[in-house]
Amino acid sequence: MNPTELKAILESGLLSFPLTDFDAQLNFNPGPYAERLEWLMPYGASALFAAGGTGEFFSLEPSEYSAVVKTAIETCRGRMPIIAGAGGGTTLAIKYAQEAERLGAQGVLLLPHYLTEASQEGLVAHVQAVCRSVKFGVIVYNRGACRLTPESLKKLADSCPNLVGFKDGIGDIEAMVSIRQQLGDRFAYLGGLPTAEVFAGAYKAMGVPVYSSAVFNFIPRTAIEFYNAHAADDTATTNRLIRDFFLPYLEIRNRCQGYAVSIVKAGATIIGHSAGPVRPPLSDLKASEMEDLRALMARLGPQ
Repeated sequence: MNPTELKAILESGLLSFPLTDFDAQLNFNPGPYAERLEWLMPYGASALFAAGGTGEFFSLEPSEYSAVVKTAIETCRGRMPIIAGAGGGTTLAIKYAQEAERLGAQGVLLLPHYLTEASQEGLVAHVQAVCRSVKFGVIVYNRGACRLTPESLKKLADSCPNLVGFKDGIGDIEAMVSIRQQLGDRFAYLGGLPTAEVFAGAYKAMGVPVYSSAVFNFIPRTAIEFYNAHAADDTATTNRLIRDFFLPYLEIRNRCQGYAVSIVKAGATIIGHSAGPVRPPLSDLKASEMEDLRALMARLGPQ
């Protein structure tokens, strides 16, 4: 898949990040991971991100990363595009991106570099280095320590033809409007705030109609229902689901740092598709919180 083809896929449909399956000893569990992908594919997402943020990319070491991405590609080959996560310092991010390309992924999501703040010049050089190290399409994730200005994105657009996507996880409305207005259709624009459904309407109004859904991992029918209503401007349905499910869900998620991932694994366990525990430094939901989530999910009916 060339970068232009990847961009076209990113411009419509629901995207999602499959959980990464771990066993009780916190080792990658490829069999259940492949089964998870087989379960999710028929629900109709347009692409899946292997070893992404919800897939605990930050906890994987390089050989595990290769195993996760390889399992996803082999399981979904010819049926579902797989975009791999990549991140860390520039040298490591390049190695991850090149490994994903070697394994046959359709593109890479460049996650923020680790820990240190950086100048706009440094961020541009980082993204350029990764883009120039591969031939397939790259999506940059604007989040955490990676906060690109419209001017920096213009430099990247001019210098990196295979940079085809911009995913925003910051939520700065002024910056997002400026980026969308200045860059036009040069990129596919994705909403990437945690629990993106809550922000989907606002992002669509800014010209960003596509987002990635974490809850697709455990309520895929409802996630697709919400996206279809969102795409059709059916605000009665989206408002109902935000009121009845997503706002109470956020209340549970916000009880602890890191629960944006943990609560998704908890939901998968409740629905009978457990991906095992999260890895430290994340922590799993407490038993009482699991019961709160179970009761909330029961309102949605079978998935």
